[in-house]
Amino acid sequence: MDPSFFTMGMWSIGAGALGAAALALLLANTDVFLSKPQKAALEYLQDIDLKTLEMEPRTFKAKELWEKSGAVIMAVRRPGCFLCREEAADLSSLKPKLDELGVPLYAVVKEHIRTEVKDFQPYFKGEIFLDEKKKFYGPQRRKMMFMGFIRLGVWYNFFRAWNGGFSGNLEGEGFILGGVFVVGSGKQGILLEHREKEFGDKVNLLSVLEAAKKIKPQTSEKK
Repeated sequence: MDPSFFTMGMWSIGAGALGAAALALLLANTDVFLSKPQKAALEYLQDIDLKTLEMEPRTFKAKELWEKSGAVIMAVRRPGCFLCREEAADLSSLKPKLDELGVPLYAVVKEHIRTEVKDFQPYFKGEIFLDEKKKFYGPQRRKMMFMGFIRLGVWYNFFRAWNGGFSGNLEGEGFILGGVFVVGSGKQGILLEHREKEFGDKVNLLSVLEAAKKIKPQTSEKK
């Protein structure tokens, strides 16, 4: 066999492999393969069962959170994640303005393990509840698996949070993507629905505040 022919063949295989790897990397950094979120209806959200995190937990329907005053709700992907802690701190920075509007800030988590929620609370200035059936992460749950670690946007989010001084751990389930909701009072509906498209994809704080300003608190009818 001609050595030059063999060498040329190896170069061709190598170039093809590099080209395929480059194409895969390029596609992984587009939204082509990202699962598209299915928007949640108010009827879906309000019937979700939530639990308090007390010693003797109380189970209640999620509509209690926003029925009178509306609410801003963060569906936390993983309390120990430093990216989630960063977003929690960002949302908590809005709390003084939300308090002025009379709009509460809440979070839901999908699991309650060890001290994860307790360790998350310094970053989040609202009440936290347990969503055992992970309904706030639906109606169609979306996951980002290891593809997330080759997305440039995710690495940018990593460095942003690290530079901000946030740290975390690897405890718990962290592949089911979370989000943020602004829900109006009564039957006013969902005023903002942000679904994480990748790890560390934060909601726009101005959008949250603008949506919260549209909430019309329910007033008791005069008899």
